[in-house]
Amino acid sequence: MARTQGSHSDITGPRVRASALRLFAQGGYAAVSMRAIAADVGVQAGALYNYTPDKQSLLFDLMQSHMTQLLDAAYDDVAGTPTERLERFVEFHIRFHHARPDAVFIAYMELRNLTAQNFARIEALRRRYEDRLEGILRDGVASGTFAISDTKIATLAIIAMLTGVNTWFRTDGRLSLDEVVAQYWDMVRKSVAMPSAGG
Repeated sequence: MARTQGSHSDITGPRVRASALRLFAQGGYAAVSMRAIAADVGVQAGALYNYTPDKQSLLFDLMQSHMTQLLDAAYDDVAGTPTERLERFVEFHIRFHHARPDAVFIAYMELRNLTAQNFARIEALRRRYEDRLEGILRDGVASGTFAISDTKIATLAIIAMLTGVNTWFRTDGRLSLDEVVAQYWDMVRKSVAMPSAGG
């Protein structure tokens, strides 16, 4: 089938992904058809297959792109004390995810719709990101800075708490993003801190 006039792979491909990202976040992966994505982009349904083999591949591509961008941005941060590194991680995570609400929603809520093979590949990327935080926590425990009995549980709890900002924060709300980052850092800091003598 011929492409719609004015449709070029370097333009339409990103538009297909952007449309799918928005529609999946709004209505859920299962409820969005390839035909709906095509209509949103402004091409014939058959033309979508010039850019993606199927809807599952499109979902995987969106999740993989999000996780790759996350890992690329979250460089290996080894400078400074564990407390300083943890503070930088908290700020990075909140700000990175705040700027990508649709991608974050899909990355967490649509995992169940991946095939087993695609799920394993995304989970491997997620573990690489989690390992960076757990490395910070382990270094903090080893140095006597943090009091954590299970660094894996602490890692998952901190990430869940930080990601939760996306579910309620609004730029026109009572708190600025800077204030939210500061308050969340205070909560994370207190949750891992070694108890003070006599406390």
